[in-house]
Amino acid sequence: MPRSLVGRLIAILALLLAAAVAAGFVMVSLFQQSAAARIGQAGAVAGQSCGAVARAYRVASAGGADPDLAAVVASALGDKPGIEGGLWRAGGGPLAYGYPTYEGGAPKTDVPQAESARIADAVAATLAEDHSRLARFDARSETLLIATCPVSGPLPGLSAWTMTRVHSFSGGTYAQLMAGLAILSASVVGATVLAGLLAVTWARHVARIEAAFAATAGDDLPRLPATGERELDRIVLALNDAGRRLAGSRERTGALSRQVAEAERLAAVGRVAAGVAHEIRNPIAAMRLKSESALRGGDERRVQALGLVIAQVDRLDRLVGRLLAVAERDPPRLRDVPLAAFLAECAAPHPDGAVSAAPGTPATARFDPDQMRRALDSLVANALQAGGAPVEIAAARDGDRLVLAVSDRGPGPPDDIAATLFEPFVTGRPENAGLGLSIVREIARAHGGGVEFARHGGATTFRIVLPCPAS
Repeated sequence: MPRSLVGRLIAILALLLAAAVAAGFVMVSLFQQSAAARIGQAGAVAGQSCGAVARAYRVASAGGADPDLAAVVASALGDKPGIEGGLWRAGGGPLAYGYPTYEGGAPKTDVPQAESARIADAVAATLAEDHSRLARFDARSETLLIATCPVSGPLPGLSAWTMTRVHSFSGGTYAQLMAGLAILSASVVGATVLAGLLAVTWARHVARIEAAFAATAGDDLPRLPATGERELDRIVLALNDAGRRLAGSRERTGALSRQVAEAERLAAVGRVAAGVAHEIRNPIAAMRLKSESALRGGDERRVQALGLVIAQVDRLDRLVGRLLAVAERDPPRLRDVPLAAFLAECAAPHPDGAVSAAPGTPATARFDPDQMRRALDSLVANALQAGGAPVEIAAARDGDRLVLAVSDRGPGPPDDIAATLFEPFVTGRPENAGLGLSIVREIARAHGGGVEFARHGGATTFRIVLPCPAS
């Protein structure tokens, strides 16, 4: 079954054409059978008429009378429409002829010259065989029937004959055939025209709908106009209704997204504020305590208090620096970096062997070495603080990505903070500010990548994943 409307219309037209051809064949066959029946009926009438002429002659010539042969023929054929005939004597030719039902202006009194030879041959065959015969001569538009029968009487070699014509392409049956074929042809042509108009109309409407969708920017559904086709307009109305529902859903989704984003922003601000307050409160409390003690003590105690105040100020300065590192997001300065030398530099500050660079690294990669060194230093520092030595730094390609990994043997972060591990001020150690991993995430995002961690086989691995297409 064709899957397109045009294909289905063509299939329907093909079936209609086949049905029309079959119906036409049946009609022609019936007409031919009707013509054959009419020829058979005409032949029977011609034979009966010939017998009527022979009987009329025998009656008229009974008792030795000399009848008027033309009157005998006319009386015998007077009630036989379309039948002409007469009496024919072998060797003598026609003795009488009559066509009393002739519809012309003047009566016919002469034997048709065109059929004289055929009549003579038929009479000769009848007299030779001494029984009635029916000769049939088929032409393109008519069939000629000549009936002959021997006549007994005072004249030897006498035969009666009658003749009629059956027209093949005339009469009521032929008119019915032509009318039926004309109706069939008109039906096929009309169906073809209607199917063509339907296919063209639907194709034009579908093209307009496609153009409306193509001209619509974004993911919104266009507002489609009615086509005037009832079935197609049902689809158009359904699409318009779906577009309205989609637009409403997007508006609601956008509003919910803005609400969620606002809530997340407020939550993040709250976490940052709480973290900053916590980190600042401890140094301030320590400085206040030492300052009050210094006011009550002597010079030596004041010197000790000032030293502690300076240390706490340095702690606050480092905290502010880390906060700025999270917030500023300087764009990375990308360049080709030899990876083996870069990893060795990252491991160099730890000469006791606690940190090592894995062998077999790729030759080069493109990133900002200063930012990436800060990220790796933060991951290494976290690993060492968690007691995860030895720590290994590795680099490897994963398809079109570069993976910088820091692995240690420590327990890794607690499960309760795994979901928010890379948020600011999230930490599993009270003495830690919780900004290192958030800085690592921001550096990775600035390079178009990300950061992830996993535990496997007693090891904890943090992976910085960067885009790195093959050169």
